[in-house]
This record gives sequence, C-alpha cells and structure tokens, in this order.
Amino acid sequence: MTTTTEHLSATTLLRFATAGSVDDGKSTLVGRLLHDSKSVLTDQLEAVEHASRSRGQEAPDLALLTDGLRAEREQGITIDVAYRYFATARRRFILADTPGHVQYTRNMVTGASTAELAVVLVDARNGVVEQTRRHAAVAALLRVPHVVLAVNKMDLVDYAEPVFAAIAEEFTSYAASLGVPEITAIPISALTGDNVVEPSANMDWYGGPTVLEHLETVPVSHDLTGCHARLPVQYVIRPQTAEHPDYRGYAGQIAAGTFRVGEQVTVLPAGHTSKIAGIDLLGQSVDVAWTPQSVTLLLEDDIDISRGDLIVPSGDAPATTQDVEATVCHVADQPLTVGQRVLIKHTTRTVKAIVKEIPSRLTLDDLSQHPSPGQLVANDIGLVKVRTAEPLALDSYADSRRTGSFLLIDPADGTTLAAGMAGDSFATTAEAVHEADDEGWDF
Repeated sequence: MTTTTEHLSATTLLRFATAGSVDDGKSTLVGRLLHDSKSVLTDQLEAVEHASRSRGQEAPDLALLTDGLRAEREQGITIDVAYRYFATARRRFILADTPGHVQYTRNMVTGASTAELAVVLVDARNGVVEQTRRHAAVAALLRVPHVVLAVNKMDLVDYAEPVFAAIAEEFTSYAASLGVPEITAIPISALTGDNVVEPSANMDWYGGPTVLEHLETVPVSHDLTGCHARLPVQYVIRPQTAEHPDYRGYAGQIAAGTFRVGEQVTVLPAGHTSKIAGIDLLGQSVDVAWTPQSVTLLLEDDIDISRGDLIVPSGDAPATTQDVEATVCHVADQPLTVGQRVLIKHTTRTVKAIVKEIPSRLTLDDLSQHPSPGQLVANDIGLVKVRTAEPLALDSYADSRRTGSFLLIDPADGTTLAAGMAGDSFATTAEAVHEADDEGWDF
C-alpha cells in the first residue's frame, strides 16, 4: 500500500534548467538523464542511433535527444531552449536545456525564469570559466533557489578528487557571494554515465547523491499560500441571463497567497475596497481558495473593476507607483534606449511607459557596473528606470517572482524587448528617482 508521503512525492513537479559553457556537455547530460531513466521512446532512440551512425559515430550521441534544430545538429551546439518532460517513480520534471554561447544568454534567462533549480555544468579540464560565472550570476538574479554544480568529464582527468574539490570550492565561493542559497557539487561523466543516474564505481571517494537522486529529493516548495495574496483580474464575468441577472464575478488565477469569503480586499490601482462575498471554483462555491487555482471572486460592492486590476488583502497591499526601477535582461535584437516609448506588461495589466534612464549595465564576468551605457543591446543585463502612464502595483522580485516581474514590449509591433525584475539586484542598491514627464505621451 502506498503511504501518503510516497503519494505526495510521486506527484510533485520540479522545473529545472541546465546551463554551462560551450561543449561542457549539457545536451549529453540531458540525453543521459533521459536515456538512463528510461524516459526515451524506442523510436526516438532509433532515430538518434541512425543519426549518429550517419555522422560516423559508433555509439549513439545522446545530445541529439535535445538538440532538435537542424542548425544545432549541424554545428554541434545548442541554440534554442529545448523543453523536455519526463518522470520517475518519485517525481515529475520539466527540463529546460539552455544554450551555452554568450550570445544566447537571453535564452538562458527564458529557460531559468520559472526554474526552481539550475544545473550548471563545468568541464573538469577547464574549471570555472567566464561563462560559468555568467550563468551563476543569471541564476542568482532570477532567484533560482537551488543550484547544482555538475563537474563533467571527470573521466578525462582520471576521476581525480583534487580536481573536483578545487572547482567545487571556487564555484561555491563565487555563487554564495551572489546570494545563491543552496549549492550542491556533483562529479560526473555524462558520456559514460558516472553519477548521472547510477553511482560511479570510478569515484568511490564521492559519497553524495547522483544527479537524478538529487533532482528527485531536493525539497521543492510549491506552497505559496503563505505569501502576499494576489489575484490579477483576467476577465469580468457578467452573464446577464434570466438565471443570473445580477452576477458579476472577477476571474483570474491566484498568483500567490490565499483568499477567503468575508475577507476585506482592495482593488489596485484605484484603491477601492470591498469584502469577498463568494468564491466560485470549477462551478462550485467554496469558502477559501489558494494559489495556483483559477477562481472567480464575487464582491459585496458593485465597483469598477476590469482586466489588469489586482485584488489584494486590504491589510497587505503593495504600494502603487508610476516610477519603476528594475533589473532587466534585454532579449530583442534592437537596442533599448533612453527616451524610448514602450509598453510594460505586468501580470494581466499593460500600460504605456517611457524609459527614463539606464543607470548602469552589469558586466557579468566580474559583476562590475558600467555606468550610463545609454542603451542595452541583446543579452545585456542592466538597471533601468521607467515612468508609466498609469500606476502599477509591483512587488519586489525578491518577494514574488510572479508579481515582481514584467515585460517591456515594443508598442509598434508587439516584440518583447526585455524581461524585468522589480527592486534591487544582487549587485546594486539604487535609490528611486522621480523625474519630469517626457513630452509626447501625456503622463
């Protein structure tokens, strides 16, 4: 009989991302994880074996399980973020295999933005390199709570413990200085399978978990019920039928926290207050609802609420502001410049805005700040100050990855320009600056 604990463990989900420098073996590690955990279909494996033979390789190249784009296969590199879904008896996984090239830093930001764990690979022969530090910094900026250092290609350094120990010490010290809360170092060989799924007979000096064992057992808290309660309104439901002539409900997915019938709430940014008269969940009335449920709230008062408003407990409401200061990763090919008009999308709310200032660009190699760069180009990470046309209710990204993040969008064609994280980054503590409005956009 399955115990309650085992049942809960079997149904938990871990989102994780892989990162590392070029040719460190990320795709091979992912392929080995899928292959050795019996998560590869027979026809997939046959296709990889055929592709490997056509390239003159005797053994199947497991990296081909994730490098799906034709350009990736031809160049032997990872370009796109490849998402893979697999499961073991203990846990389900969503894996984002992200590129290692500097010019694809923005792809890692995309893959790691929802990750609860990041696996950073290091080639045991090369140790911690510039791109390793860059990926550790991105993981710290995105507040990824768990980081695994996978020291790969240990077979090429004769499985030497001192090599692993030196790399682990250097990386752990660096990542800890960025504020990464938990770092686990594991010596592996993705090519031969050492310490990926099965313990390695070649490294009896290592007594820790394999990569898969750590992924299966790392504590993952999806319990956001104790966080600041937030419900971004997606849709106002007004059926106006004979059966429901006066029904007015505010539908959306709870981003964090818990809502209860009878609780006093405030609707932002207007600031109107009311009490929750009812909560509808999947066609049923309930007394309490929590993240990440999609619900419809009914309020006692008939007040003006529309898509983009944020419903919060009256005693725990974030401050609204038109001056947003944030760390952003620029993801578009065209640069982001001072004075540029943009749209800012925060949860379900989209408003006009102007980039007032770009105080600094972060140099991820050594975490130094390049002051007043004037613009951010693709893959740059920097501090921006944006003035919005209407107030936004932003939490700090450090408090909430859901309601502390936003997108900057090109109003002309809808292109995503940058991904933003409100509040201080790990590298700077900036003071808010309120400046005069630009001419043109009236705010």
